[in-house]
Amino acid sequence: MKNENYDVLNVEDGRHVKMWTKGVPVEDVAKKQLANTAKMPFIYKHIAVMPDVHLGKGSTIGSVIPTLGAVIPAAVGVDIGCGMMAAKTTLTANDLPDNLSALRSAIERAIPHGMSPKTRGFRGRDEGSWNTPPAAVDVAWGQLKDEFDAICLKTPKLKTTNNYRHLGTLGSGNHFVEVCLDEVGFVWFMLHSGSRGVGNAIGTHFIELAKKDMRTHFINLPDQDLAYLAEGTQHYNDYIQAVSWAQKFARTNRDVMMQNLITAVRTVITKPFETHVEAVNCHHNYVEKEHHFGKDVLITRKGAVSARPGELGIIPGSMGAKSFIVRGKGNPDSFNSCSHGAGRTMSRTEAKRRYTLDDQIKATEGVECRKDENVIDEIPMAYKDIDAVMHAQRDLVEVVHILKQVVCVKG
Repeated sequence: MKNENYDVLNVEDGRHVKMWTKGVPVEDVAKKQLANTAKMPFIYKHIAVMPDVHLGKGSTIGSVIPTLGAVIPAAVGVDIGCGMMAAKTTLTANDLPDNLSALRSAIERAIPHGMSPKTRGFRGRDEGSWNTPPAAVDVAWGQLKDEFDAICLKTPKLKTTNNYRHLGTLGSGNHFVEVCLDEVGFVWFMLHSGSRGVGNAIGTHFIELAKKDMRTHFINLPDQDLAYLAEGTQHYNDYIQAVSWAQKFARTNRDVMMQNLITAVRTVITKPFETHVEAVNCHHNYVEKEHHFGKDVLITRKGAVSARPGELGIIPGSMGAKSFIVRGKGNPDSFNSCSHGAGRTMSRTEAKRRYTLDDQIKATEGVECRKDENVIDEIPMAYKDIDAVMHAQRDLVEVVHILKQVVCVKG
């Protein structure tokens, strides 16, 4: 099947796969994962694949997976609700200090970052280094606590996870906080994070429950990470409640971090400024009930962003590259979706093997950021060309703003 804007992967004994990947490389192992997912009996219509597609766990990252009567917890993943937030300010490039190191340091102090309370850059409130205003976190947690307590009655072990403690924190890996400039010189604040420790625990718990259900009912799968929960079962109902809550946590987490980011910048830049001009807060790892092709279905976006007509979204490039604020075109074949970034072309291990610290320093020239061996796995060359990715999805979104980072904080 031919189409001007997307390719089609026909899958024997499965739904077909529409791929917005023209001009962008796709690994054979990723195509194999897509074919496996397309063979699941509850896939609705087809799978939509974004140009940043690459190998994931069970299903590829960069997939939009519509389902009827079931959900695949591993397709949603363990970084539930991971996504982006961006806010445009009234500041311009001329308002930034010539040396941006103090700005980066202020942001690093204001937003705890790292993998856990024991890692670099993250000490807990009880150790006296937490710069998040306790009242702001408490107010945010107050909006989440009652539903979380109800979830914990069903799954008690979630009570001991990092939940309240991780609210307002960044995490590690490809999560980041950035100060950017748009095409006309306005300053933007942008950050990328999700549901942290509690989301990971929820995802892991229900992935294992789904696998156990498959074994109990002797259900054979092309990949064990495609284990699913069937609608109408208690595990399904509990998962939908927990995953929805984790998505709320993730969105709230970004809100709290953005508040602290703005406060931190004001300690360095004394000129008054506003940030309500324009703001976007969107998930790119989540599941939600939506209406497509005449039916209410579950849409799992695993590394994809909602792009309904007129809806604003964020597509970040790699560390040292540009990012995009976009407006959705509402393409029905993509289930109103677009990519969530550039997409990796190699594993973190391969990036560290192939590139040196000198390569990292050169690739991030002009950006105030960490330049050490621990972030080589985030080097821009480990990602796809963001311009090619954007061209491949030109019928999914239109570009509203192009952002270039000048400060980047990574966990």
